Amino acid sequence: MKRGLGKGLDSIIPNKQGTIEQKQEKKGGEKTEKLAGRSYETLVDISEIEPNGKQPRKKFDEDALTELSESIRQVGIIQPLILQKKEDHYEIIAGERRFRAAKLAGIKKIPAMIREYSPQQVLEIALIENIQREDLNPIEEAQAYQRLIKEFKLKQDEVAEKVAKSRSAVTNSLRLLKLSKKVQEMLMEEMISSGHARALLAVDNAEQQYLLAMRVFDEKLSVREVEKIIRALGQKKEEKPEEPLKNEIIYKDLEEQMKQLLGTKVSIRRKNENQGKIEIEYYSEEELDRILSYLRK
Repeated sequence: MKRGLGKGLDSIIPNKQGTIEQKQEKKGGEKTEKLAGRSYETLVDISEIEPNGKQPRKKFDEDALTELSESIRQVGIIQPLILQKKEDHYEIIAGERRFRAAKLAGIKKIPAMIREYSPQQVLEIALIENIQREDLNPIEEAQAYQRLIKEFKLKQDEVAEKVAKSRSAVTNSLRLLKLSKKVQEMLMEEMISSGHARALLAVDNAEQQYLLAMRVFDEKLSVREVEKIIRALGQKKEEKPEEPLKNEIIYKDLEEQMKQLLGTKVSIRRKNENQGKIEIEYYSEEELDRILSYLRK
């Protein structure tokens, strides 16, 4: 089931039924529908169109593009692209997938709606369109939310409202950016699922997180199995190495002095800074008598 459009998109893209002035102009056999204000729909030469370098979506399924290009060859582009005019070209606001497929299909002119947008509106439209079509991978989606928050000073609840999602959904999405870069790549490549990724957030060590993610991929572990492994890791308390006692060198020197005095091996066993025991070794009754005589003096 497709998700509905965010509220922000309806306010950014005019409703054609209410805003189109039925002015049809023939220019070289082409029809142009003019929109009230700064918007209009027309056919644009595909060579004059360039993708938006800041659009949220970075990865495109080549097989899916080929299928879409075949469909375009047969029935054409049904839904116009959304573009804005730059100095010497048009920039894609929404519809890059259709643009790529049209190029594959050898289409020369593309139907498009031309309009001016603010940088924030450009990102919102591209984000909402991709979310509606479920085209973004989880990391691309999270990065787009982060851009809206950082670049345009939006709060998480404001972002949630614009994309028609709950605030918790946006928060959970943003948490994925705390994963190590290697694990983020695995999520983008669909080697692990979002459920696996959220479970791995409980592992603080980046290398351990990556190794566990690789185990998920290799062993086809379920999310529940991953959570069980992580709980087991948490229960294993690492043995803390004993802190070296202070003045260790001084006590070694005392051992050496006593060895010289008694003529045998002496060990000082310390329990803490103030307590311990002294061990004096002897190897015959005669040596024991000698040591005792020395101590009596």
